[in-house]
Amino acid sequence: MSRHPEVKWAQRSDKIYLTILLADAKNVQINLEPDGVFTFSGTTGSDNVLYEVKLELYDKVNVEASKLNTGVRSILCVIEKAKKGWWKKLLRGDGKLPHYIKVDWDKWAEEDEDDGPTADDFGGMDFSKFGNMGGMDGDDDLDVSDDEEAETAKTGDAIEALDVEKKDEEVSEVKEETEKAPST
Repeated sequence: MSRHPEVKWAQRSDKIYLTILLADAKNVQINLEPDGVFTFSGTTGSDNVLYEVKLELYDKVNVEASKLNTGVRSILCVIEKAKKGWWKKLLRGDGKLPHYIKVDWDKWAEEDEDDGPTADDFGGMDFSKFGNMGGMDGDDDLDVSDDEEAETAKTGDAIEALDVEKKDEEVSEVKEETEKAPST
């Protein structure tokens, strides 16, 4: 019996982002049909546990223009829509999304602010070259001067302050929506 991997999704007017979170996936098989049927299977772990998912996407897709990257921790699929436009939901049918499908808030954009990762999604990078990047094993003998360390610390503090501001805005928005919601 197979399991379902966690799947995250987001959309733009011209594409759907599907990220399958499955670390160290082996025997990965992905199929995408023009009518929007997406299937995935792969194994992971020393016991080669099988994970599978079949999604009937809301509308038709352009298989030839769609892209795929299999990474160490996840599989990213950038699926081009056959017709540009916002989908009401990810899947066909009237039911709720399965529990293993979640919104990818890191890639999400609203219709009126379609400005997330854009054309060429991630600057036209060739994902196949990411597997053996240097500098990731901790063996680097980099000589970082005190000025560079101080600048890095300032940048980190600025990013942390922005994150706090963003979280405060999100809390305020949730409070406003809660206050507007009818009570039960």
